[in-house]
Amino acid sequence: MDNPPLLTGSKLVLLTFALSLGIFMNVLDVSIANVAIPTLAGNLAVSADDGTWVITSFAVSQAIMLPITGWLARRFGEVRLFVFSTVLFTIASVFCGLSVNLPMLIFFRVVQGAVSGPMIPLSQSILLANYPAHRKGFATSIWAMTAVVAPIAGPILGGWITDQYSWPWIFYINVPVGILSAGLTAYLLAGRDSAIKKIPIDKVGLALLIIGIGCLQVLLDKGNDLDWFHSNFIMSLAIISTIALSFLIVWEWTERYPIIDLRLFTERNFLIGTIGLTFGYMVYFSNVVIFPLWLQTQMDYTPTWAGLAAAPVGILPFLLSPIVGSYMHKIDLRVITSFGFIIFVITSFWQANFYTDVGFFQLITPRFVQGLGITFFFIPLSTIVISKLSPEQVASGLGVANFCRILGGSFGTSISITLWNRREAFHQSRLVEHINNYNPVSHDMLNQLHILGLNHLASIAALTKIIINQAYMLSTDDIFWLSGCVFMTLIVIVWFAKPPFIVKKGIITAE
Repeated sequence: MDNPPLLTGSKLVLLTFALSLGIFMNVLDVSIANVAIPTLAGNLAVSADDGTWVITSFAVSQAIMLPITGWLARRFGEVRLFVFSTVLFTIASVFCGLSVNLPMLIFFRVVQGAVSGPMIPLSQSILLANYPAHRKGFATSIWAMTAVVAPIAGPILGGWITDQYSWPWIFYINVPVGILSAGLTAYLLAGRDSAIKKIPIDKVGLALLIIGIGCLQVLLDKGNDLDWFHSNFIMSLAIISTIALSFLIVWEWTERYPIIDLRLFTERNFLIGTIGLTFGYMVYFSNVVIFPLWLQTQMDYTPTWAGLAAAPVGILPFLLSPIVGSYMHKIDLRVITSFGFIIFVITSFWQANFYTDVGFFQLITPRFVQGLGITFFFIPLSTIVISKLSPEQVASGLGVANFCRILGGSFGTSISITLWNRREAFHQSRLVEHINNYNPVSHDMLNQLHILGLNHLASIAALTKIIINQAYMLSTDDIFWLSGCVFMTLIVIVWFAKPPFIVKKGIITAE
């Protein structure tokens, strides 16, 4: 049977809109939750650190499902799978909002993350399949632009909803968006689904993946609270995850239908692009989590103002992504990506000079400039990832690359929270060393507090609060400084990709 003609005119516009809504809702659900974590944690009577499970549980389950996107798409059809995933995502969002405690919320976030996994690569794959060859670069830029708009809307919307209503509404707003996205896609692509192939699923590989990654994520989330490897529970998780992931690698190399096609990593551009995406997103997303958390817990920002401070990072990507997508084939992608990483280096070191009296404009300026780095980061690297893959490998390749990217973001969140708290304890201990009667500065500070009417114990408490605030500020600066160092390393790594990059027969390739 011949393939139906490509959609044109208003139908193509509506399809682009529908698919963009799906990916927008998906990405928004992460960024919108970031600024709500302190309030959400308080309402559920848990610590802000425990509240980050709302982010990591979603990300891990989403990442685990991404590698089997290729198999699911072949088994059920890309369009049918995208619509089904979007509907289930919408339903899971409702149950997230109805959660009355953290375990219940985490459970439904795991469900929500799992059903959202195929939405990311399939939205791009379906979009590319319905655009003519000479417009695929533009289609990629539209997809990426939609994905990066979420960092603008997410923090602001999440902060405003949390302040004006309550945190469950950050999930309820997915309902009309999900219904519209699934309904339009199903209607416009009726009878246009991809071919269905009934091939066996790698059950052993899937089981090893879930066990290995799941145990590793719990280890990273709970390690700091349980004193790492001094805990038998953490030791057990480390042993189980090591064994499971080791067997997974061996199994996948010999499996005919692997859950993760490790052979993709033998292609140099896929390997380099995936490394860049994974570690770049790991650092970027860690900052996305730490920044509003620091503002709300230490700088007395409301969720709304924390969201406003975080949002400017998405402005330039929204404006420039279509331009970059349309013209990037004319420039060496390594140059474009390196420029993006350089912007990240500059803004990371810029933010590493923050201090406790930093003003709102000083906070948002580097965030705004950092958006330029995002513009020249995600689109070129995504192109490098698929540059030498065959059309049949694109969905699977994007699934594996996004699996690594999202897993990097999840692991980065856990690692950065641990590092943030550890560095705070280090800086606090160093600062406390200077608080004694023999230090004229601390002596004068206590005298000033006494003059203001505070007794000795109240003065010590006020001084302790100042020290903790300063320690968290120094710890936040450390996170930004380390981020700059990682991006400097990625500048070198990206130059191992194979040039030049051209558009040939509608598929971006490197020859």
